[in-house]
Amino acid sequence: MATGTTNDSIFSYLFFFVCFISAVLAHFFFRRRNRVDEPPSPPALPFIGHLHLVGSVPPKSFQSLARSYGPLLNIRLGASTCVVASNAAIAKEIFKIHDLSFSSRPEFGSSEYFIYRGSRFVMAPYGDYWRFMKKLCMTRLLGVAQLDKYVDVREEEKIKIVESVVKCCREGKPCDLRSGLTTLTNNIFCRMAMSTTGSEKDNEAEEVKEIVNTCLTLGGKLSLGDVLGPLKVFDFSGTGKKLLRALNKYDQLVERIIKEHEDKAKEGFQDDRRDLMDILLETYADPTAEVKLSKKDIKSFLRLCDLFFAATDTSSAAMQWAMGELINNPEAFKKLRDEIHAVVGPKRLVKESDVQNLPYLQAVIKETLRLHPSAPLIIRECSEDCRVNGFMVNAKTRVLIKVFALMRDPECYTDPDEFMPERFLESSDEKIGEHQMEYKGQNFGYLLYGSGRRGCPGASLAMLVMHAAVGSLVQCFDWKVKDGDKVDLSIGSGFAAEMARPLVCYPIEHFSPL
Repeated sequence: MATGTTNDSIFSYLFFFVCFISAVLAHFFFRRRNRVDEPPSPPALPFIGHLHLVGSVPPKSFQSLARSYGPLLNIRLGASTCVVASNAAIAKEIFKIHDLSFSSRPEFGSSEYFIYRGSRFVMAPYGDYWRFMKKLCMTRLLGVAQLDKYVDVREEEKIKIVESVVKCCREGKPCDLRSGLTTLTNNIFCRMAMSTTGSEKDNEAEEVKEIVNTCLTLGGKLSLGDVLGPLKVFDFSGTGKKLLRALNKYDQLVERIIKEHEDKAKEGFQDDRRDLMDILLETYADPTAEVKLSKKDIKSFLRLCDLFFAATDTSSAAMQWAMGELINNPEAFKKLRDEIHAVVGPKRLVKESDVQNLPYLQAVIKETLRLHPSAPLIIRECSEDCRVNGFMVNAKTRVLIKVFALMRDPECYTDPDEFMPERFLESSDEKIGEHQMEYKGQNFGYLLYGSGRRGCPGASLAMLVMHAAVGSLVQCFDWKVKDGDKVDLSIGSGFAAEMARPLVCYPIEHFSPL
């Protein structure tokens, strides 16, 4: 009897193995070819699709694929399929001609663990909720009047980072600019959003930052799980459970902050400077609001995938790239310092109000963001069948717009891989001039913060912070690379395209206006 059972088990395993091998061979030899009207696709392998063509730095891998197979491709990453676009003409079709059809973003592998599901602003489908939150951002949360109320906060935090670098100078210690610039952006956002900083008694800003970084890391790992298709629900690594714990911790922390703000509102405001949390709670309590917000919406809005991540990590990374490029290009560094000295003088730090009179500083930031965009890949979802570049893109298709590739396109830029701020001065680049370059996404060869309806509402805040901080670090200090003569400008692994290594340098005090 036992022998019969054993034989049955062996037969079952053999039958399963034969079926598996047959499925692999059938997929390999008889896989469906692209329809004539679908975008072309590189040769794929069974099950993994095109994963073998994507290296550790996906933006660069997609750039190489575009050069080999064309500017619009079908790519399959395991069980996940998407269309990849990589030049300005196609970006214009998506963001201008078919903007409404590409106004939604897809959910990723971590969505089933997201406790605020249905309340995500950045990833929300295009509809009443998203339109209301975008309008609230542009008119109140991140409008000009609101940003102007916090000029002194941004100035104080800028002075703090200069003071910390001066301390490194006088102690002869190296300065970790990654850490310093992340603290700068983190504190600015937390003070504008929740009137709290990392220096306060409860250390709320540091708590938020730590939890947000944890959620970002775990969410990124789960998003990669999309390549597993239906198997992702098994959460083999336990990452989903870890993300759920981190989100619950975040929820408790923000619930506490919300209560503090509600108590403050009952006592009455001492001035008219309400932070973002105050404005969101006012909207939550407003019976006449176009869309009724919930506290879940507020918590989600302040979370990493919405305002926090956009306002901190991306701005910090961009400033690191700017300093790295300037340190590696002494002529550009000197030219920028000379401009600041001529306009600002030797007795005070550069301010936000000076930036309009510092065209070379503006050009440095523009060129940095061209080479190292804060969002190297923009992801959208097609809501209906439509034709792009002559090919059919089906409804529900994920579309990746390769900003990294289109802003290094030799058809648009002379010497596209070189750091040349001068290309943004008085139309000096033969192909694209400075007058065409702005941050609202109307030039489709220069998409810093997206374009169309889904353009980033936090762009103005990011620009204010970056110009003043980079200007001050160039104005006050010379920089000596800790290990070698040049900053290592290698791109890190993953989709964010941040620096592979921390930017650690020895600062040398040039002058101190403090």
